[in-house]
Amino acid sequence: MFAVIGNPNAASLTYYGLHSLQHRGQEGSGISVMNDDGEINTIKGEGLLTDVFTNPAMLVDLPGAYSIGHIRYPSNGEKGYDNVQPLLMKMSDEKFAIAYNGNITNTAELRRELERQGSVFHASGDAEILVHLIRRKEGSFLERLKASLLELEGAFNYFILHDSGVYAVRDSKGIRPLCIGKLSDGGYVFASETCALGIVGATYIRDVLPGEIVYIEDGRVMSTFFTEERMHAICLMEYVYFARPDSDLEERNVHSFRKQSGIELCKETHVDADMVIGVPDSSISAANGYAEAAGLPNEMGLIKNRYVGRTFIRPTQALREQGVRMKLAPIPSVVKGKRVIVIDDSIVRGTTSRRIVQMLREAGAKEIHMRVSSPPIMYPCFYGVDTSRREDLLAHQLDTEEMRRHIKADSLAFLSREGTVRALQRSESLGPNCGVCMACFTGEYPTDILKREQ
Repeated sequence: MFAVIGNPNAASLTYYGLHSLQHRGQEGSGISVMNDDGEINTIKGEGLLTDVFTNPAMLVDLPGAYSIGHIRYPSNGEKGYDNVQPLLMKMSDEKFAIAYNGNITNTAELRRELERQGSVFHASGDAEILVHLIRRKEGSFLERLKASLLELEGAFNYFILHDSGVYAVRDSKGIRPLCIGKLSDGGYVFASETCALGIVGATYIRDVLPGEIVYIEDGRVMSTFFTEERMHAICLMEYVYFARPDSDLEERNVHSFRKQSGIELCKETHVDADMVIGVPDSSISAANGYAEAAGLPNEMGLIKNRYVGRTFIRPTQALREQGVRMKLAPIPSVVKGKRVIVIDDSIVRGTTSRRIVQMLREAGAKEIHMRVSSPPIMYPCFYGVDTSRREDLLAHQLDTEEMRRHIKADSLAFLSREGTVRALQRSESLGPNCGVCMACFTGEYPTDILKREQ
C-alpha cells in the first residue's frame, strides 16, 4: 500500500510508490485520489500496475493532493474486480476510499452479525468489514474508527481516504510493516516498505507503531492509539521472503538479516561442495552470507526471467507450477559436473524446490545440496500469507529426510529456529523494536483467537 498526503502530484507519486511495491502482489492494482472539491476518483483493475495504468495520461484523470493506492495479493476473498482495492464508499453524509493489507481472523463472525443488522456487502474480502463497522458507530470519524478497530482481530494495515483526511492504521501487534516518509517538495507519504520512499523523493521518518492511527493535520504528523494492549510482532516472513532487500523493517535492514541467516546456515549445515548458488531473487543475500562463511565461490547458476512475477503469491497450485517453469533456468556451463549448494529462503509447498533440483540435474550438476535459510514452515499463517491450510505445507506432512526424497536433492537442511534468532540479533538494527511473529515456524501465535482456533 502507498498513500500521499498534501502534494498536488499525489496520483503520480502513488503510482511510482506502488511500482516499487509490485513484488507484494500481482492480482490487482488501484489508486483513489480526492480532488479540491472533495470528490474521490478511483482507477483500478485486475493485474499488474502497468496492466491497469496502461497510459501515464490516465493519472491526469486523478487530480488532487490526497491519495491512497493498493497492490493486491489475495490471501482471502475471491478474485475479480469487486475485490480490487481501494474500495470506494459514497454515502449521503460522508464518503471514503479504503485500502487494506493483512487478514481479519474474525471476519465470518463480524460479517454474519453485520448482515443480520442490515449491512450489504459488495466484495468477499475483509476490507469492507471496517466500513460497515464505522457506519454503525457514533461520534467523530476518528472516534468511530477507534471503536471499530477494537472489534477486529488478526493482522491489518488500513489506509482510509476520508472527507476529513487520510488515516493510516496498524494493528496492535504490528504484524505487517508500515512506515511514514516526508516529501522534499511538500507533503507526507505512508508505505508498506521503505523501498518505496526513495523513488518519490521521500525521507523516512519512522514506522507506524502497533495499535497506532496516524494522520496529518495542518502539516503535522498527528497520532493516537486505538488500544493500550500493544506489542511488536512483525511477521518474520517479511524478512525471509516478502520484503525487498533494500527495505528497512522495524529499523532492521532486510538484506542484512538475510545475509546473516546465510552465515548462520553455513555454520549449522555446511557440506563439501564446489560452489554456492542462490535462488533469485529473495535468496541472493543469504547465498552471499553462506558463500562468504564457507569460503566458496558464489556463482550465478540460476537465471530468473524478469518478465515473470513471484510464483508463491500466485493464487493456485497449477499457476505456481507453471510460473516456476517459466521463471527459472539453470546455466549448464556453470553447474555441469559440479557439487552445488543451492540456497533458498523457504520451502512451503515444495513446488519450486523440486523443480529447481530437476533443472539442475538436467543441466549436469553432479551433486545438489539444498539449504534453506529459514526453519521448516510447519504451521499455517492466518495473518495475510496464503498458507492457511496446514495440509498444504510440505514440512507438516514430511520430515526432513522425506522432504529431501520428495524434492530429489542429495541433501537437505534448514536453518534452526535458534539460528534465525541469532540472525535477527546480529543483523544491523538501529532501534529496539526487535519482536517478530514466528508462528509459522513455532506454532506460537501472537493473538488469542488463533490459539483458540488451533
